[in-house]
Amino acid sequence: MKHLRQAFSANLRDGLENGGSVSVWQQGRELITLCGGEARPDTPWALDTLVPVYSATKAAAAACLLQALYNCCRGPETEVGDLWPQFPLPRCTVAQLLSHQAGLAALAEPAPLEDLEACRRSIEKSHPLWLPPQHGYHPQTFGPMVDILMLELTGMRVGDFWEQYVRTPLELEFYIGHLPHEAYPRVAHLRTARMLGSMPRTPFYREYFDESSAVHRAFHSIVGFGSAREMNTPEAWQSASPAKGGVASARGLALFYQALLGHVPASPFAPDVREWMSTPQCSGMDLTLQEPTSFTCGAMCEPARFFPHGGFGHAGAGGSLGLAIPSAGLSFAYVMRGMELGNLPGERVCRLLDALERDLLL
Repeated sequence: MKHLRQAFSANLRDGLENGGSVSVWQQGRELITLCGGEARPDTPWALDTLVPVYSATKAAAAACLLQALYNCCRGPETEVGDLWPQFPLPRCTVAQLLSHQAGLAALAEPAPLEDLEACRRSIEKSHPLWLPPQHGYHPQTFGPMVDILMLELTGMRVGDFWEQYVRTPLELEFYIGHLPHEAYPRVAHLRTARMLGSMPRTPFYREYFDESSAVHRAFHSIVGFGSAREMNTPEAWQSASPAKGGVASARGLALFYQALLGHVPASPFAPDVREWMSTPQCSGMDLTLQEPTSFTCGAMCEPARFFPHGGFGHAGAGGSLGLAIPSAGLSFAYVMRGMELGNLPGERVCRLLDALERDLLL
């Protein structure tokens, strides 16, 4: 993995990275895990360093809900109204909800992330801003919607299901809540993205900074743990939000995708779950991100530069990324301390993925 080593070192040398880790696995075997820089001031990044991975949590949460449906002899074609009768779009399927087609990214009124019942009430009072097959990323409301469906289906929230049926049996360094107190010193502290010059003049940023827009409300409908400073707290690490509450090492995030691909002994995920998570459900202009995207049941599969060769996975705010390439039995994860602007990873990750392709001749 010469090229990947060189690219990771170059990111540190060129100032694109101040602390992070990358891990690559194939067919149950760890090919490489690298780390470098600082996790906290004067604390080197270690192979078992943990860090909040924001929306990279969404794919793990979706996998849990899909597995719970499978366990109940159901699938993603289940209508949300069958589980949650008060949902504003009851004929919407779970597949459409998980692929951001429900039109409920922006709620009628904000609700606190830590109060699931308040989130439920706000969702139920809201009206969809679009209908399938249109789609728009649900950055915040994805979390309570998946949590409520899991609760209605199993009596458990996503974080509890993950802990009992996935993380503990597989000993994953990937927590959705339930982070042991003794692990707190291993959690890296995020650094806020630096503003260099003016913000990009893109349709997304024009909408995002307009407080009256649906795009702005999509990112602020669920309130709590919005800043890097707030994410550097035990309260954030224990929030168990299915949208952004995951705390993982690069190795733990990559190993989750190996389990999803069926390359980990005693993986709890059925092959059907992998199929549902790798099959695109929508594609085209994203009404929230204001650029073309494509989603499966809970994962991203476009832009292709981040999910090559039929891959799927999920990015997280600041630049983290986890993905699987089923045809190669491959999984990749990148986690970092220094936040960067943008909805998708930047140059750091592009360098690593390009190097990975050269190393493995993908």
